[in-house]
Amino acid sequence: MVESATETTLRFRDDEPHDEPAVTLDAFLAEQTNATAVRLEAGEDARALLPYLDRLALVEVSFPTFRDGRGYSAGRVLREAGYTGELRAQGDVLVDQLPLMRRCGFDSFAPQAEIDGEALRRSLDRYDFRYQAAADAAVPVWKLRHG
Repeated sequence: MVESATETTLRFRDDEPHDEPAVTLDAFLAEQTNATAVRLEAGEDARALLPYLDRLALVEVSFPTFRDGRGYSAGRVLREAGYTGELRAQGDVLVDQLPLMRRCGFDSFAPQAEIDGEALRRSLDRYDFRYQAAADAAVPVWKLRHG
């Protein structure tokens, strides 16, 4: 299930964690274009990174509050554009949000509060079917029913 976990980050990847600090989107676009890790704040447009996806190892997306869902869109935009590096949700990330975050392409999580491993397992295994399309390969239940 979880490939690796540290005290602050849950990872669903089998590669090594990226340890370079993430630079802001503005800094990356203006002067640090050689950076391999970028942090997107809530409301920043992930599409600005599309020309650089091949050189990024980590995109960290900020979730300032659990009610702010803009990061889901950022993750989906990046994955659907072909980004294969680590996509980390950072901030006010709750266990019940992880299944949808995973479906939107996030494979790494740095929550503010610790997440219980058993609660995480139950959350990820709770539903057999999905009702909406996302960045993953899961086929929505309506399509399974109606073709």
